[in-house]
Amino acid sequence: MLLWLGPTDMAAIFVVALLLFGPEQLPKVARQVGEVMRHMQNTTQSFMLEMDRAAREHDVAPAAIAPSADALSAEMPSGDVPSVDAPSVDAPSTADPSVAHPPPEM
Repeated sequence: MLLWLGPTDMAAIFVVALLLFGPEQLPKVARQVGEVMRHMQNTTQSFMLEMDRAAREHDVAPAAIAPSADALSAEMPSGDVPSVDAPSVDAPSTADPSVAHPPPEM
């Protein structure tokens, strides 16, 4: 959730902080709040960079491990590569059962 503070809101926060901490402690408190905010930004940035690195590593790793289609076809002899488009001659057609098994004669 993103919080937008206008000038009136900032003035109200300043007055409340001034009343709570006093004019002597307010600069110290503001400095500590600034340090905490800087630490949170650095932590968030390092987390996001680490997540991006892990995502890139995860995306690259399977491609490096899995062999390509060209490498697989180069390893197989050309006579052993089955054709995907042509149906097998030995296999009966399952599209029309009446062609594969004609009706018995009476």
